[in-house]
Amino acid sequence: MANKEHPDFVSGRGAASANVCTRFGLATREADGDWRDHVETLDGPSVKLRTTVTEELPRTILSFNQSPDIPFDRSINAYRGCEHGCVYCFARPTHAYHDLSPGLDFETKLFAKPNAAQLLRETLAKPKYRPRPIAMGTNTDPYQPIERDYTITRQLLKVCLDARHPVTITTKSDRVLRDIDLLEEMARQNLVAVAISVTSMDAALSAKLEPRCAAPAKRLAALSELVRAGVPVHCSVSPVIPAITDEFMEEIVARAGKIRVQSAGWIPLRLPHEVAPLFREWLNIHYPDRAGKVMSIVRSIRGGRDNDPDFFTRMRPRGVWADLFRARFNLARKKADIGNTKFELDFSRFRRPELGGQMRLI
Repeated sequence: MANKEHPDFVSGRGAASANVCTRFGLATREADGDWRDHVETLDGPSVKLRTTVTEELPRTILSFNQSPDIPFDRSINAYRGCEHGCVYCFARPTHAYHDLSPGLDFETKLFAKPNAAQLLRETLAKPKYRPRPIAMGTNTDPYQPIERDYTITRQLLKVCLDARHPVTITTKSDRVLRDIDLLEEMARQNLVAVAISVTSMDAALSAKLEPRCAAPAKRLAALSELVRAGVPVHCSVSPVIPAITDEFMEEIVARAGKIRVQSAGWIPLRLPHEVAPLFREWLNIHYPDRAGKVMSIVRSIRGGRDNDPDFFTRMRPRGVWADLFRARFNLARKKADIGNTKFELDFSRFRRPELGGQMRLI
């Protein structure tokens, strides 16, 4: 449903518009006289923006990096695009590489990789492969809504469990509990750690900011259930958005402490490439009264820019506001008796998978 003051805004989605990318191709689709140019005339205006999923068959599934700012060197993304629709998602610009919008296209035109598990099995079976923890959920959420039907994440976990290969998972969904049987067994073998991101404690705010994510209470409940199952868990208060979500920092940490979460951390808002104008647009729609203040603080912790893309500093905010957030978080974590645990997963018992699609019985 359109907003009267912002007619392009689509209710139930994070981005307010398509925000068509101009970095890597055609900025807009040129009219060529086919039915798509007259679809609204023929069928009437669209009242609902639907999600579509395209299946793709990549040749490789592991992505490797040498970034000095992140604690893993390899990752898997079972999906491209994410229906959660988090307006602040730093992965949105990846859709631009395919001449798709980092705005509404990112959360409505999704891609799934149904052969991911087979590709992973083949990769792990290679004689030269050396195991290190695989990060899942670093770009798009492995437990976004379409995982319910595709179960690609579950298939990947089965391969890792069979190979005794360590995995870290980051998600904003309580759908992770559907795989608690696998996670519990992997935890017994020190093969998994799960991070769940909790942005605020206000369900109404969450519905605007990350419209198709699990509600904050459900994410905390999922953390609690994982703790009871013996799975190592991390509560990520991220992103911290100045003057929007930072007020919830202490409450989130306190609640995480009550359910005995072993680790907690915070990540400040990042606005790379097209994310910055998308976020500004979102602010002007939902919080026009404080939009200027929010962006002023963001720039103050990013060296005067909307975003700091530089290695070594992009994940480390600077300045008075950054110091204040850091001090508040550290004090909250101390009061909640939560450590800053770095989970050391076991890759010493790695065994190469059997090829041919068969799992081991023992």
